[in-house]
Amino acid sequence: LQEPGAHMETTTQDLSNFTRPVGFYIRGFYALKNSEYYFIFLAVIYVFTLAANLTLMVIIWFSEVLHTPKYMAVFSLAVVDVSLSSALIPKAVNMYLFDSKFIYFNACLAQMFFVDFFASMEAFCLCVLAYDRLIAICFPLRSHTINTNRKMMLVIMVSCWVLAFAILVAALVLITHLSFCKPVPTVMSYFCDHGPIFQIACSDNSPNWKITVFFLFAVIYVPLGFILMSYVFIILAVSRITSLDGRWKTFKTCSVHLILVAIFFTPFLVTYTITWIYTKIDGNTRILNTSLSAVLPPLLNPIIYTLKTEEVLEQIRKTFWRARHKPD
Repeated sequence: LQEPGAHMETTTQDLSNFTRPVGFYIRGFYALKNSEYYFIFLAVIYVFTLAANLTLMVIIWFSEVLHTPKYMAVFSLAVVDVSLSSALIPKAVNMYLFDSKFIYFNACLAQMFFVDFFASMEAFCLCVLAYDRLIAICFPLRSHTINTNRKMMLVIMVSCWVLAFAILVAALVLITHLSFCKPVPTVMSYFCDHGPIFQIACSDNSPNWKITVFFLFAVIYVPLGFILMSYVFIILAVSRITSLDGRWKTFKTCSVHLILVAIFFTPFLVTYTITWIYTKIDGNTRILNTSLSAVLPPLLNPIIYTLKTEEVLEQIRKTFWRARHKPD
């Protein structure tokens, strides 16, 4: 870490000092013994995340049977999982295992953008998969026509990307207008976390609070609300199925998606609900909760989809069969 104040840009705005630091000091866990083992754990998770998601992406890419809007969303989810993990884990591991906790201002903004962007895309991908289940179960006679419309699925996915991009760009612009009292402020998180950064500003951060609330509703609570409403209609549709075997098969097809939704959304809901109800949450608890919510879904998504989805398992079996019986 360089000498405080060695790199500090100071300008005058409305007769007051506007200070933009050269960077931030990412504190991480506070007074927690052997915390480096947790980041070794994250590094191991990252390796398995890359292997699992890249395998799933290759299977979908080379299997024409899986070239459907549903698996377009699954493929997008795998891309998002790899991107989210890559934006977060390598830098965090480097910071805490090699004691490199300083990050430059612009690099911090870049990490903040990509982590939040891909986390929001994770929520949108799960939302699209809920839509796929809703159409398949509630409108079975029209599902083939609707769910094979690749252009419509592409429009939905691109719209989600544009929405998340626009909100996050606005959030970053607001961050650049904040004043900080120290040349190298300390961030109470394990990465360039948007909330902990704007909360340590010395200037008015009410616009940042407002856009954060809007962002959470747009990319967390609205998708989750849509998913829950989708399953209300799905449950009503399933309740009209007279066969117990038919009900079980229908719920089985939804179980994969429900597991992924619970894994992803639960830590976010716990963290931000507690933050809103109480004025303060323990820093170590917040880091543990948010880090697990960011790294576990990318690892478990491809594993669960591979083990619980018959179409993917069938393509894996065919791939291994062709590999074993390949002529010399």
